[in-house]
Amino acid sequence: MKLLTYKTATSEPRLGFLHNNTIVDMEDFGEISNFPLPNDMLELIDMGFEIIAEINDLLDDTSTSDLAEVSYSMDEITLLAPIQKPRKNIIGIGLNYTEHVAESARTLDTTGKLPQKPIIFSKPPTTVTGPNTAVLLNPKLTQQLDYEVELAVVISKRGKYVAPENALEYVFGYTIINDISARDCRREGQWIVSKGQDTFAPMGPYLVTKDEIEHPHNLNLSLKLNGVEKQNSNTKLLLFNINALIEDLSTVFTLEAGDIIATGTPAGVGAGRNPQEWMKDGDVMECYVEGIGTIVNTVREI
Repeated sequence: MKLLTYKTATSEPRLGFLHNNTIVDMEDFGEISNFPLPNDMLELIDMGFEIIAEINDLLDDTSTSDLAEVSYSMDEITLLAPIQKPRKNIIGIGLNYTEHVAESARTLDTTGKLPQKPIIFSKPPTTVTGPNTAVLLNPKLTQQLDYEVELAVVISKRGKYVAPENALEYVFGYTIINDISARDCRREGQWIVSKGQDTFAPMGPYLVTKDEIEHPHNLNLSLKLNGVEKQNSNTKLLLFNINALIEDLSTVFTLEAGDIIATGTPAGVGAGRNPQEWMKDGDVMECYVEGIGTIVNTVREI
């Protein structure tokens, strides 16, 4: 199921899902189905992954005419980030594709050695922005704004010391994150100023539940800048796959429902190019992950 957060011209943000190319309002669907459903993505995740099967069963029992009463066409709504305000920082993973390790060593302050354990950083909740919004470029902070397409994993339930063979049981679904980075804002090896500025985590367009993505370790992902492809890879090339990341992270700290893991970016970032390429006002990024879709954002100087 493709879950989403949206608004209309007259509404506050609402929870919905994509069905037959229309947007079905989740709370209203619950009302016509006599099955209370929430109006917030995190509240839905809190109900457990089993709720998705229940919703699908309810859909099978709902007439087309009843469904139409609680649905919108795509041109009637504005897509927002699936999780507009995460409860905690987004968990970022650095240097998780071999070729990106190599290009970072050429141009950034990294060693070029393959990490022996996942490199973990975080992005505050205020970094989140949705599809078709602006990524803010503050020239007083950075002259080296960069892009990073990533598959993001959304956790379904509390987990501590999760065994790798059980890790996918703790996944609710997947989305896209563009891990925007200000390369000249790294401070003595600390990344949060580089990664954590407002709007530096475009997310969306959907949260796709795990039952629709059978092989998360074989998904094509790519990024275009102003229509020119800059990144193109596949999640099968992750150094630490989703199972390994959940095992490692849950050993360090407790994972909880709604937590978000951005799994890392492949080669092709602006910092790794010769000459290096930095984004400027008006640049348009298109991030694609197979099975999820494309999120588009534009750089705006402030």
